[in-house]
Amino acid sequence: MRDPMELVRFEQDAHASELGARTLIVALGGLIDAGNTQRLLVQHLLANGDPVVVASFDIDQLLDYRGRRPLMTFERDRFTSYEDPSLNLYRLTDDEGTPYLLLAGPEPDYQWERVSEAVRVLTRRLGVQLVISAHGIPMAVPHTRPVGMTKYATDRRLIPDNDAVFGEVQVPGNLEQLVHLRLGESGVDAIGLALHVPHYLAAMDFGDATVAAIDTIVGFTGLSLPVTDLAMQAELHRAEISRQIEANPEIRDVVQGIEQQYDAFAQGRQRQNLLATELAELPSAEEIGAEFEEFLRTEVGDDDED
Repeated sequence: MRDPMELVRFEQDAHASELGARTLIVALGGLIDAGNTQRLLVQHLLANGDPVVVASFDIDQLLDYRGRRPLMTFERDRFTSYEDPSLNLYRLTDDEGTPYLLLAGPEPDYQWERVSEAVRVLTRRLGVQLVISAHGIPMAVPHTRPVGMTKYATDRRLIPDNDAVFGEVQVPGNLEQLVHLRLGESGVDAIGLALHVPHYLAAMDFGDATVAAIDTIVGFTGLSLPVTDLAMQAELHRAEISRQIEANPEIRDVVQGIEQQYDAFAQGRQRQNLLATELAELPSAEEIGAEFEEFLRTEVGDDDED
């Protein structure tokens, strides 16, 4: 492998210790981002975090431009602008002045292993202790219920209370998850959040999923990230969705059916959890055996005294 850091150009002259942060949020797009969850997250963070570009990747080595043609603007008789793609590492600050990093841009088409190694090197140089990412996946869930999510991590201790929905499945790979895998292999803690977005809203902005993502990121990192404006935007999204559904009886019936399925599934899982709790409170076979042996010894001792 060629030197991965040849892909990276530092945009600041300051020492790495002045540019680093404990937390790195990774947003590299990929195959699926239902509800534009990650896109809304990146827009919100950049709009509220006073971003400074710490480093940039050589995008010309990484993208297939003919596969994803950047937009150009034509005015009357000439081209006036070009929306050049970029993959940048930003340094932002939260509401309390705590710095954090954000790696955001289009998913590279080429050199995934080299990019993953470059990210690993950057985490080491910049003192990153936790990498976290979030995106949306389409699920048969209603928009009228709390947003669920699938959590995954490089170490189970990072998500101790995780209630897994999936067992073992194979999914199409993407660079963001490969970065998680390679970081875990090198001992870097990483957490991923796959927000459950109603499948009938997968192509629309679904702000509730992004709000849930930010709340969860805050819980894992301790960052103080603003969410009020995004929550208000999500409320507007929800109101418009409800208006359109009420105006279409067929869609309303479909949503009601999904609500019934969701509630039945949730109740079933709750019963399983209660049963597991009750079973956990029962004494084990070893404990029962030990108590029975102690009972027999006591009884035999009493008979001998008689």
